[in-house]
Amino acid sequence: MGYDVDFLPVGEGERGGDAIALRIGDLFGNRDEQFVVVIDGGFKDTGEELVEHIKNYYKTDRVDLVISTHPDADHAGGLEVLLDKLKVGCLWMHQPWNHTDDIAEMFKDGRVSDASVSESLRRSLDSARSLETLAKRKGVPIVEPFRDISDASRRAFVAGPSINFYESLLPGFRGTPEPKEELGFLERGFRAGAEVIRKIAESWDFETLDDSGETTAENNSSAILLIKAADDNWLLFTGDAGIPALSDTTDWLETIGFDLSKIKFIQVPHHGSQRNVGPSILDRLVGSKLGHNEKKMTTFVSSPKDGNPKHPSKKVINAFRRRGAPVHATQGSSKCHFANSPDRGWQTSTPLPFYDEVEE
Repeated sequence: MGYDVDFLPVGEGERGGDAIALRIGDLFGNRDEQFVVVIDGGFKDTGEELVEHIKNYYKTDRVDLVISTHPDADHAGGLEVLLDKLKVGCLWMHQPWNHTDDIAEMFKDGRVSDASVSESLRRSLDSARSLETLAKRKGVPIVEPFRDISDASRRAFVAGPSINFYESLLPGFRGTPEPKEELGFLERGFRAGAEVIRKIAESWDFETLDDSGETTAENNSSAILLIKAADDNWLLFTGDAGIPALSDTTDWLETIGFDLSKIKFIQVPHHGSQRNVGPSILDRLVGSKLGHNEKKMTTFVSSPKDGNPKHPSKKVINAFRRRGAPVHATQGSSKCHFANSPDRGWQTSTPLPFYDEVEE
């Protein structure tokens, strides 16, 4: 059995996103021996590129499973194009309006009409509702990706969030009632964004990444996915999940006795932001620190061409590398992780280096 995992570049300049296509099975056989999945679709123009990629390289117009990890425009925007132009077996997406009256009441005539809603949340919710409407019109079944959901072939599994964890996040969505401490965090983040980025030294034995990173409730609502590529080879996709979501998922995986060492590929969360991971969760999920140049897995990050210094953070790149997980970044070009796959004219990808200076 073989697999291709393709990360397409998303966005221009500092604006990035996720658009991931993958196929598993006998890649030298016929289409019925393969399982084709799309995880997020970037912006709308990325959807066109995804469609052409699947037709040209996977030689099919049929996708077995499309997954929207969360409704941000840089992840979900292109999925409408995909549903419109390809045959889709099933759509996994969250429908927050089914879980809280606060969000359900925002909609009028199919679109968000609440004037108090932030523009960012308005776009996200409208995009998600539009995707839902298109899927229903096309007759594509919709499943909400909550923990322990799997596809019919038992190759794709949802490791997080649980329904309870997801619903606990909804009051913190932008535009819905927010805890005071969350507002304080947003204000701090705004002030920090105006400051000049200062650099500090790091070494292999001196790590400055800490466990204080915080991200939004929407990001923590991301579907976290495990894809079975082979008996002892699993792929982990994290969307924009942050420390609480990753910790909750790791707790559950350990509880059910899942062997985390079988994860051989990880998507770095949220384009490599230092607000989404810390050393404690990386020690649990990736593993303890190793010696120089030791490697135990592959990691990819979807990051915009001009995303530095935040996307990806050098602190995060160093932290993964210390743990035997060198990071390959899109940064304007496609990246592919593969095994037992037909040659597409591959060029070797060079992982990001270890940095002696990182952002403070």
